[in-house]
Amino acid sequence: MEITFVQPDGLVRSPAFSHAAVVPAGATTIYLGGQNGVDANGVLVSDDVAEQSLRAIANARIALEAAGASLADVVQWTVLIHVDADLSAAYGAIAPQLAREGAPPLVTAARVAALGLPGALIEVSAIAAVLP
Repeated sequence: MEITFVQPDGLVRSPAFSHAAVVPAGATTIYLGGQNGVDANGVLVSDDVAEQSLRAIANARIALEAAGASLADVVQWTVLIHVDADLSAAYGAIAPQLAREGAPPLVTAARVAALGLPGALIEVSAIAAVLP
């Protein structure tokens, strides 16, 4: 039993993302709500997008581990980046954290005018699946 990541002929092939994923019956699905670059008290760690990005991924890791999963179990990431933030700095910070050999996860990214937390420059959410 395994999760199959699909990169079909006729669509761009990327080492950074897949186009579809098939999760077999019996897997435990974990839905990760939006994580910002905040500390345990909910305070933004910095006004720098790279630092916020690293903390958002660290927060995602903590929440996933509490639910019995890891970053390696993520099937799909959603990344929201403030329109005024440096996109290269944000992705440069998180790309090594999300990279996997062979079968990368699905990724949806969007530039947004604002996030729910004032001053937040990035928010990540995810869907993970853990096989029995």
